[in-house]
Amino acid sequence: MDASTLSNYLADSPPTVVRLEIAPHFAALNPQQKRYAHHLSRAAFHGTRITLAQVSSESVPIYDLIVAIHKACDGDYKKLVEKTGASEEHVRQWLEYAAQFLGNCGNYKGFGDSKFIPRMAAEELQKISNVSAEAKRLFEKAQSTGGGIYETKKAGLMHLGYPDQGHMSTYYPDSEGITKEEIQVVGDVLEGKGLPIENTRLRKTKDGDFELLVASADEPTGDERDLKGVEEIDLTGNLEGKKLTFVFGDYREQMAAVEREIKLAEKAALNDKEAKMMAEYAKSFGKGSIEAYKESQRWWIKDKKPMVETDIGFVETYRDPHGVRGEWEGFVAMVNLERTKAFEKLVNAAGTFIPKLPWSTVFEKDKFLSPDFTSLEVLSFAGSGIPAGINIPNYDDIRQNLGFKNVSLGNVLSAKAPKEPIPFIRDADDEVYRSCRDPAFEVQVGIHELLGHGTGKLLQETSPGTYNFDVKNPPLSPITNEPVQTWYKPGQTWSSVFGSIASSYEECRAECVAMALSCEFDILALFGFSSSSASSSKEDLLTSPAGDVLYVGYLQMARAGVAALEYWDPKSKKWGQAHMQARYSILRTFLSAGGDFCQLKHTKDDLSDLEIHLDRSKILSHGRPAVEAYLQKLHVYKSTADVEAGRKLYEEITGVDEWWAEKVRPVVLSKKQPRKVFVQANTVLDEAGHVRLVEYEASCEGMVRSYVERDV
Repeated sequence: MDASTLSNYLADSPPTVVRLEIAPHFAALNPQQKRYAHHLSRAAFHGTRITLAQVSSESVPIYDLIVAIHKACDGDYKKLVEKTGASEEHVRQWLEYAAQFLGNCGNYKGFGDSKFIPRMAAEELQKISNVSAEAKRLFEKAQSTGGGIYETKKAGLMHLGYPDQGHMSTYYPDSEGITKEEIQVVGDVLEGKGLPIENTRLRKTKDGDFELLVASADEPTGDERDLKGVEEIDLTGNLEGKKLTFVFGDYREQMAAVEREIKLAEKAALNDKEAKMMAEYAKSFGKGSIEAYKESQRWWIKDKKPMVETDIGFVETYRDPHGVRGEWEGFVAMVNLERTKAFEKLVNAAGTFIPKLPWSTVFEKDKFLSPDFTSLEVLSFAGSGIPAGINIPNYDDIRQNLGFKNVSLGNVLSAKAPKEPIPFIRDADDEVYRSCRDPAFEVQVGIHELLGHGTGKLLQETSPGTYNFDVKNPPLSPITNEPVQTWYKPGQTWSSVFGSIASSYEECRAECVAMALSCEFDILALFGFSSSSASSSKEDLLTSPAGDVLYVGYLQMARAGVAALEYWDPKSKKWGQAHMQARYSILRTFLSAGGDFCQLKHTKDDLSDLEIHLDRSKILSHGRPAVEAYLQKLHVYKSTADVEAGRKLYEEITGVDEWWAEKVRPVVLSKKQPRKVFVQANTVLDEAGHVRLVEYEASCEGMVRSYVERDV
């Protein structure tokens, strides 16, 4: 790998380290609520080593190396210089790498899935590691495990993806030669038996058979398994003659620690619904049951407006290249009652806005299941990164029949980094962009989560011969004006049918809903942004304070679409981040809207002065219609399980041609800004049963100390 390419994989210097402010919200809890939050937080973070192991095999020893070096110098990094002879600059570079590693819970970016390495040479880190015998041992282990800390020669290993394509994935461990097709066949067999596999990994044995590794603290009895009494399955198709054996106890030590804390949280639960949710969690994490986990989610949905909100488990499937296995994560948060009011207004008005989306009622749920939509202040978020909003659970049968929850993470949205340049935004737009980007993003997150992920019906054969639509008179597709010819068969889910593109495709659909409905000024008014003019003309609305928020929302999406190219790898031709692939496609939609609505302008041949020019006056006349035309296709193809048309549409619009790859992407890389990493507080339970909050400074040292004292 040449030096210019390698520079793209160096750790940020400095990383943008911010503190997740929580003290006032935690202080407002009563003692029982604090104990409940404490045990949940501990449970979430006990899964840290699971997340690390899901990122790369070398991530666990790197984590241990970070802890060992910190302990060897008692957290005083000046001592590290004195003890090892390392330079202050190299110690600083190590701390910057360590903070970014902890912020991403591994040595691949949580947002982008690309590897990053320290800025100092390996021999300099080896010198630092000589601070203790344990650190020296761990450095050698980290270097010799998996891809190692510094491996850059194998270009494929610089990104997460399918092993048979040369990429890094630990969802298929010790599986030499395992192929994408084999993963698909095993998945199809399990899907046919109705077994969700979010909490599993898949191993191919040397004799060509397969093992399904199930995360659990214990070995369940035959009756405790989701597939009662089943120990192995005969595979079919190209794998006929091969067997799949169930192996429980994956991540046994961590799952046992999680289960212990969950049982303590159950004792401190604030109501019966939370107690039952904890009991199902314990069963799931103890015995490896996804059915128990799904039951926990049913109780979670019923627990409306809790003071302490949480969800923990193998949740999102973004990082499994096959898009079906979940990454460990968990959050614990306090409700911000004041900010929640706007989201409650949006929920109450949802029935007014859903009919404005570009599809008929046959492609929409028979009844909108009003969710709990809250603004939360995060105490703890264990995982590879913290999103701005969440819409879960991800199980179609629960979402379609019982509903879901939306949360906006307020202290994540409001966490501020020092003022920095904003690439690709014109000077003329700088002031309005800076003043409106936070409210515009909050509106976008609100619509995205509630009316994006929360809308839409899957046309299904729910069981053999039973349909949730009139199969004898199938609805007309608004795209072809012909009766639809595809739908979901029994046992099929959105993720299983659309596979590797499902996550990004669904994020794109939700983002398009946000772009379309943010043009509804009544929605903007719910968030406190209204026109200052008595006139209802489009011109007055677009130049009002609400118009500023709308304009910046569109401008922000366009900028994200340009910046997305950081997350596209030219060697593998692969996108490394679901949301950014989606945003790139929406930028392409803006650019093709006509009427010079959105243009990328520059005066220099190297595009170093590239700027986004977006015509505010044409958002309603050109921008929204273009987005809605794209959205309609995304939605109908999803609703009807038309994976062939959906994949063709999405892969074409997210394709990166020579101009984007060779002209625009180098500019994006030269101007990229470090993503924020969040220093989170800890909670400590004393002998008297009182819970104390421990906060840390917003620095690399503070980030490392927070994890060392978390003791996971």
